[in-house]
Amino acid sequence: MKRVLIANRGEIAVRIIRACADLGLTSIAVYADPDADALHTRLADEAYALPGGSSTETYLNLDAIIDVAKRVEVDAVHPGYGFLSENADFARAVTEAGLTWVGPPTEAIEALGDKVSARRTAQQVGAPLVAGTPGPIDSAEQAQAFAAEHGLPIAIKASFGGGGRGMRVVWRAEEIAEQYAAAVREAEQAFGRGECFVERYLEKPRHVEVQVLADTHGTVLALGTRDCSLQRRNQKLVEEAPAPFLTEEQTEQLLTSAAAVCAEAGYVGAGTVEYLLAVDGTISFLEVNTRLQVEHPVTEETTDLDLVCWQLRIADGQRLDPSLIEHPVRGHAFEFRINAEDPGRGYLPSPGTITTLELPTGPGVRVDSGVVAGSDIPAAFDSMFAKLIIWGPDRATALDRSRRALAEFVVEGVATVLPFHRAVVEDPDFIGDDGFAVHTRWIETEFAQRFEPAPAPGPADAVVTRTWIELDGRRMELGLPAGLSLGSATAEQTQTQAAVDHGAIVADVPGTLGKWLVEDGATVSQGDPVAVLEAMKMESQVVSPADGTLSQSIGAGDSVAPGDVLGSVSD
Repeated sequence: MKRVLIANRGEIAVRIIRACADLGLTSIAVYADPDADALHTRLADEAYALPGGSSTETYLNLDAIIDVAKRVEVDAVHPGYGFLSENADFARAVTEAGLTWVGPPTEAIEALGDKVSARRTAQQVGAPLVAGTPGPIDSAEQAQAFAAEHGLPIAIKASFGGGGRGMRVVWRAEEIAEQYAAAVREAEQAFGRGECFVERYLEKPRHVEVQVLADTHGTVLALGTRDCSLQRRNQKLVEEAPAPFLTEEQTEQLLTSAAAVCAEAGYVGAGTVEYLLAVDGTISFLEVNTRLQVEHPVTEETTDLDLVCWQLRIADGQRLDPSLIEHPVRGHAFEFRINAEDPGRGYLPSPGTITTLELPTGPGVRVDSGVVAGSDIPAAFDSMFAKLIIWGPDRATALDRSRRALAEFVVEGVATVLPFHRAVVEDPDFIGDDGFAVHTRWIETEFAQRFEPAPAPGPADAVVTRTWIELDGRRMELGLPAGLSLGSATAEQTQTQAAVDHGAIVADVPGTLGKWLVEDGATVSQGDPVAVLEAMKMESQVVSPADGTLSQSIGAGDSVAPGDVLGSVSD
């Protein structure tokens, strides 16, 4: 294995590129049009275009990716996380093309990546499970029937994929139909498949998980635990390893059952077995992510293992040595996801251009980033652009270092979740001196901190010293003398927002109009949800600004910018 195509973007593509360099492998990047000048395309040994601006056209287009892989004669494909990383059809297409798939075999992806099938596998090895539907459901009525039998809350979850995409937790019966439709839409958008199932949702649970490595020779190693309970909209914001405040018995149960689930499924490569930990101490199997996790660095920092390098070694047929887990976990680590979202505006996505980026340094500080100053954060893709990873000899020291590093971290040009992170590391519920009170809905229900909205960024000064060109679909860099203008390549795009009346329905964020929730000409009241905007793989509702009759100005699927008028409400 010498040439590895990375079927992904952003910080994980950069992470894999660096692992390839460490192992002496040639890295091949692919990129969508908005990523033509992204960091991963610059750092890779070679980069090739996937023409188009959306996920569906590019990073979810398995035919286009396979075509590039064949054309440039790679040996292997690494899918990263998200996109097609848990898609068995993509894994099968890679292997049928005569290439090495850096991940588990298709049979394991189908057995574990399908959440319904994964539940059956967990049952076979005796893992505890909450009640759930035996398979995917076909309608909101089936979700309502399950809730009537087992009670609320329930979780409506995409059968394929992971990372919280296509998952909705429903607390009120009247919201089941709306949330079922939202889960299906999000699953289709993120994974290309909309099947969903339902299971009982444990109230105030912690989210704990186990990192697993397995080779092609039958060795399965459970490397350690993580806690990922700090979530918003089922998206993790902070993770840590090892999972704190567990008993020795709980830790052993997690490690043993995770290894058993993966062994039963014939797993190969890096994977994560996830659980919910109820308030009474009950552990319940949740799902298996058949890929590398976003939070893998905290396990790396506490085990001294490079998980991405091990993925590549395993794919190349190398054996795992069981002695890798003979050493105790070393210290404690936190990971803070740096998302382009504004906590002061309900965590609305904040795509744009990063004008200033100052990264923290010092002992125990690591930053995995997919951007530099001047990088664009496209609205079409995920909001996470970097991760801050902190290590310390114990949890208290790691928290102190986290406070220092978060204070040093500066991002301008886009809003970020950094204010949230700075607040949470000071919160007694998270510090845990009087008991660890964080759970998966703690941010929505108990976190009391409120944030000022981030100021709207002004236009940045454009200084062009380099650009890129495509030759036969391959990205190549073109260096230019300082001060040379490229016309439209360096022109600042500004938008003047027209004044709108009090009845205008205005977009808060750039993105796409996902759907109208009410018909054109319908009567609405002030505050009624009338539309759904999609940006950075997130949905946000737009409400009516007044009482009156709705008039739609644009249709579902149309792109919008902040301040654009979607429609109006008139008396």
